[in-house]
Amino acid sequence: MTTTAAAPSGPAVGLPERGLRIIRGSLGPRMLRKWDVRERGQGYVPDEGPVIIAANHIGWLDGPLLFIRAPRRVHALVKEEEFAGRNARLLRAISQIRVARERVDTGAMRRASSALAAGQAIGIFPEGRRGDGELHEIKKGIAYLALVSGAPIVPLALFGTRDRGEGPDFRPAPGARIDLVYGRPLRIDAQPWPRTTAAIDEAAVAIHEHLLVHLAWAKDAVKRDLPGPLPKGSFDV
Repeated sequence: MTTTAAAPSGPAVGLPERGLRIIRGSLGPRMLRKWDVRERGQGYVPDEGPVIIAANHIGWLDGPLLFIRAPRRVHALVKEEEFAGRNARLLRAISQIRVARERVDTGAMRRASSALAAGQAIGIFPEGRRGDGELHEIKKGIAYLALVSGAPIVPLALFGTRDRGEGPDFRPAPGARIDLVYGRPLRIDAQPWPRTTAAIDEAAVAIHEHLLVHLAWAKDAVKRDLPGPLPKGSFDV
């Protein structure tokens, strides 16, 4: 069985980066003043060429941290619900990628694949939503992108963006410690189109295992744990 995504055609066109460059320059230092942001392992992110940064997801601040503090200008896959009101204008200005979570979003996959083909950095929260961040399950979009691009997958473990017992939109208090821990990249060889469902499933298992190993290592490295599940009755929408 093969996947239904179409083969890419024409030269790769990267996503604009001017907006990202501006906001990183203005908000990056401000983040360091507001919170005690500690970053470790940034050297695992290659200086150039395609890369997928895959992070666990526990709180609202995870996304801004990824595209503002990452070593590279990152185009993250952001749930379509965030593209509303004032958020929509900002997210488009900084070239984040709108993605539907409840279906196979071929448009989002094409935009992300094209950015990787142009040598850009893609950010993804493979769990698909905010929660306890323990990476119990991951969605298969990351496996598809890895097989399309052959880009290294750099795991990122996030700690401190949500306190135990707090909901998905929690904002850490000023001065709170936040840890960003990058890990060794996983490399999966690119496969030509069409890509079989079996190949995507196999890649997803390898990626999931790699992310889990890194998360366990990161917990020990920074001597921190994750905040546990969202409070009963709350959920990420």
